[in-house]
Parts: sequence; C-alpha cells; structure tokens
Amino acid sequence: MKNFTQIICMFLFAFGSISAQQEKGIVGITNWLNNWTEFNSNSVDYGEPTQILAGNITQDITLSKKYVYMLMGSVFVTNNATINIEPGTVIIGDYESKASLTISRGSKIIAEGEETDPIVFTSNRGVKRSGDWGGIIILGDAPSNKFGNGSVASYHPELKPSEYEYTNHGGDSLTSSSGILKYVRIEYAGKRIKGAGNFNGLLLASVGNQTILENIMISHSAGNSFEVLGGEVYLEKVVSYKSDKNDFKFNYGAQCQLYNSLAIRSPYVSSSDGSRSLLVKSYDEKEEVDFTKKGTSVVAQNLTFINKSEDLKSDVESGLVKEAIFIAENASLEMEKSVISGFNPAVLLDENITINQENLEKIKFINMYFNNCNGNIFTEYNSNNDDLENWYGNSAFFNVYSKGDDAETFINFDSNKRPDFRLRINKILASTDD
Repeated sequence: MKNFTQIICMFLFAFGSISAQQEKGIVGITNWLNNWTEFNSNSVDYGEPTQILAGNITQDITLSKKYVYMLMGSVFVTNNATINIEPGTVIIGDYESKASLTISRGSKIIAEGEETDPIVFTSNRGVKRSGDWGGIIILGDAPSNKFGNGSVASYHPELKPSEYEYTNHGGDSLTSSSGILKYVRIEYAGKRIKGAGNFNGLLLASVGNQTILENIMISHSAGNSFEVLGGEVYLEKVVSYKSDKNDFKFNYGAQCQLYNSLAIRSPYVSSSDGSRSLLVKSYDEKEEVDFTKKGTSVVAQNLTFINKSEDLKSDVESGLVKEAIFIAENASLEMEKSVISGFNPAVLLDENITINQENLEKIKFINMYFNNCNGNIFTEYNSNNDDLENWYGNSAFFNVYSKGDDAETFINFDSNKRPDFRLRINKILASTDD
C-alpha cells in the first residue's frame, strides 16, 4: 500500500475546514429523547383492544386515538389506499396469529404522532418478549441494485398466489412517497417465520426519498430494528433499543442518510448469526445484483452506538460482545461526528476488502469518538491492523480515542425513565492517541 502520510495529505484540502472541536454523537439543545421514548416498556399498560384490524385494507381508513386496535394476522394496505393513524393511537400485535402490517407498493401510511402523544405498536402478551408479533413492512417503487424487483412473500407463507402482488417492491420512482412515520414506537416485534428468519421491527424495501421517517423508536426486536433494502431514505432521530439482531441494516443498493440517531445494545441480547449496531452491504449473493447499478451507500452523522455492559472485559472474553459496525465489500460508508462506545472492536471490514486507497476512500471515519472499545478498526480474521490504524489515526481525520467510563461519558447513562445519551462534554479536543 502507498505511504499513508503522502496519501492522507491529499485529504487535508477536503477536510481542512473541519474544526478540531466538534459536537459528537447525538446532539440537541435539549434531550430529544424526552416524552416520546420508553425504555421500560414492559411496565406500561396500554389497555385492552376495542377494535380489530384484519385482512386487506383497500380504501382510505383512519385509526382513532379513542380506540385500542388489535392487529391480527397479515394485514395489507393495498389498492393505493392510505392508512391514517392519529397521534396517541395504540395498535397491539397479536401473538397467536403472527400479526404484521404491510404497506403495499403504491399505498401509504400516515402515522404522525406528537412528542407528547406518540403512536405505539406493541405486543398483546402479559409479559412481553422480543418476537411476540411480526412488525411493519413498507414497500415502495424506488430502485435497488437487484435484477428485477423484490418480494417479501417469504414473510407471508399463508398467502395465495393471487395475493403475491401485495408483497412486491421496486421500480424507478426514486422520489416517491410511502407516507410518514413520526413519533412512533414499535415494541417487541420480529416474530420468527419458518424458512424466512425473523420479521424486522421496520422493513423499508424500495422506499422513495419523499417518505418522512423521523423520531421512531424500535425496542426489543427479535429481528433487525431497521432494515433498508434498496431505495433512498433519510432517517433522523431514530432509536434502536436492545435488538436481538442488527440495529441498522442497509442492503441491495440502498442510498441512505442516517442522522442524529441512537442504538443501545446489551451483551446479553443478541443472536448467533450476528448482532451489530450497523451493517452495510450491497448484496447477500453476487449473482443477485446488477453491478452497473449503485451499490449500497450510507452517509451517517451524529450517531451514538453504546454497548451497555457492567463488565466489558468479562463480556468480551465470554464472546458476548461483537463489533459495532460491519462493512461488506462493494459498499460505502461515510461516518462523522459519531460515538462508538464499548464494542469488540469498533469497526470490522469484510475480509474481501483490499486495504488500499481506492477502497478506503469509500469508507470514511471523520471526527469520531471511539470510547472503551477492544480495538478500533480491523479487517475480518486479521489481527494486524497497522495500516488501518495509520490511516484512520492520522490527525487529518480528527478522530478521538478514549477509555472513559460510560456513566461519566454520557449525561444520564443509567436512568430508564429519562436517559440522556448526549456526551457530558459536548466538545472534545481531537487526538490521535490510542
């Protein structure tokens, strides 16, 4: 590989205007988690359902706050219909019928809650657990990098062949809208489906860039909290809390911006096939995709990823803690002003990524705060990360390395009632010391 000092000098012009002192991690004049989030959801009584949602919704419908709704089986919004959900409405997913809500291509969901009156999707079980019900799927007509269009039919094995059209996604309309999700909580989703793995808390497949996705909290999902397949989405002020699998997964040519968002992991809540805060990949199998189309690209700013461990060293030795971020080949990530605290290591690159200038220009970490991680950036199955440390540790990138205790690092780390995961010191002097 070329001399790192010579290569990095080229970046000084591009990043020269970046101050050595920047706010990192989630930001806000006030704590934007207040009022609408819930970190102790099993203690909340949402009341008994008074209305049932089942079958296909083929015309516009409004769900009212004055009712509690029971979602039963696979519910599809079809025929270009819109489901409107009033602020404060509660929708309870049925455990026995594997309840889920799918917004089919061309249809919309308008779920616009308020900070003091969020919309809640949750489980109907007395003692709620991850995977109690399916989750929410939104299907759009924006492009992906796959050959042909996609389908989520595997999540709905009970469908008749004539109903498969409800599960299709993909097209050419990048600027399409599938509606609004704002001030929404999705709890205990991720039901396991035989032969299809788990539902996700929220699956966005080929969703267009006019869809509004802000202030969404997904907690205790047995699948990924947020999964994005293709399309172009902007996610802001979204929260993943104690997901069994990945907090954020982007795949199949997704073009995404992720801003001012939070993921809280636990070493005791994970799955055997991988659990990370962020997974960025362009395909599962190369044969599936058209390489003339864009690969997955994620631009991330002001994120906070925390692994809440009472004994990080012991949890690492026990194999309970994994990397925060995994980046596969032919995918790109530009991440800045973000905090990664308590992982093993902070970042892992796919073993098939050759460490050279061309590839590292697609994977950027700028103004980062790596705290209390067991190593920073490595290539998979390779313990020698000298090249990567030389590259990302250069002062041109203003990355910070620390071994601070989380309770001292964040404003209110241990509270379940009103946690505040902003940095206690919002401006940190950049350093290359590791």
